[in-house]
Amino acid sequence: MSLRRIEKKVLSGKRLSPSEALELFESNDIFTAGRLAAHVARNKNGKRAYFIRNHHINPSNICVNRCRFCAFSRSEGDRGAYELSIRGIISKIRKWYSNTDGKGKPRRGKNGNEVHCEVHIVGGLHPHRPFDYYLQMLSEIRRTFPELHIKAFTAVEIDYFSKISGLSLRDTLLALKNAGLGSMPGGGAEIFNGRVRNKLCPEKISGARWLRIMETAHRAGIRSNATMLYGHIETYKHRVEHMLKLRELQDKTGGFQAFIPLSFHPVNTEVPGAKYTSGTDDLMTIAVSRLFLDNFPHIKAYWVMLGEKIAQLALLFGADDMDGTIIEEKITHSAGALSGNAMSKAALVHLIEKAGRVAVERDSFYNARVIN
Repeated sequence: MSLRRIEKKVLSGKRLSPSEALELFESNDIFTAGRLAAHVARNKNGKRAYFIRNHHINPSNICVNRCRFCAFSRSEGDRGAYELSIRGIISKIRKWYSNTDGKGKPRRGKNGNEVHCEVHIVGGLHPHRPFDYYLQMLSEIRRTFPELHIKAFTAVEIDYFSKISGLSLRDTLLALKNAGLGSMPGGGAEIFNGRVRNKLCPEKISGARWLRIMETAHRAGIRSNATMLYGHIETYKHRVEHMLKLRELQDKTGGFQAFIPLSFHPVNTEVPGAKYTSGTDDLMTIAVSRLFLDNFPHIKAYWVMLGEKIAQLALLFGADDMDGTIIEEKITHSAGALSGNAMSKAALVHLIEKAGRVAVERDSFYNARVIN
């Protein structure tokens, strides 16, 4: 299958159609796709590859939804079920955000940087915790660590908060923003196709609802990421349909910062016959997403799911961000992630530089921070 027509469009800066994105997937020509995606990535971000020093916290794995693909969630009373108090969350952050004066204000070390600048919070839909718990959590984190950016809550969680609070989506989001929410991750998108979604996670909100919540967040001044879970029971066509809906929403709001393809991990899930994705599929998915999502400024190679070496290779296939230090990832590791659950700044810089890219430590909005 020749990709010359697609190559001409890419090199001339024209937008690819859904049929052309599907053609790229079906070609299995990862070298051409990768070369073109690298060209687009260079035009957008030069040779820069970003990372952030961040800390993942999951307040609880107790969830009223028990999605088939999720190995993280538990029901109350299950072995391994847990819930953190707000004090416990503050304690976890303080452990890693240790380079402070005790009031949250960073002390500057020899390299001029605080330990990390973002806390990433997602968790289960707890059956009993009120909305005020989440507002108090945000307020307490902001009070204790005022320079720490809070990226928290998937669209699925926002929908749940709206239900338990009785507030509209907009008012729910504004209440969270006023309490300290700085931005949102992109989780819960999975695959938008209704038939696939009903088989994979029938308990979860629909793809249309996810998109509506993200549009509402963007209109409220809350920027977010977007994800796609691939490698389970979906087809290439479903992947393209998913990305098209994201591209259309980005045309309307411009509120997405990065797209993150998430490779499915099958261990401890209830998806029959599911296997780990291949490295070639991972790289092709990164490349196609960079080529098709022309209005997304960043494509993230999430090293926790891809593994360190595939994530590094992805920097040559259109990705320009490796996420960050992570510190304490639980969700993917519950499903059999083969990577570590934390990475040092030095290790991230090493991977990026060995790929021939310039390592740029960033804040939550992709502003560069000094790393030397």
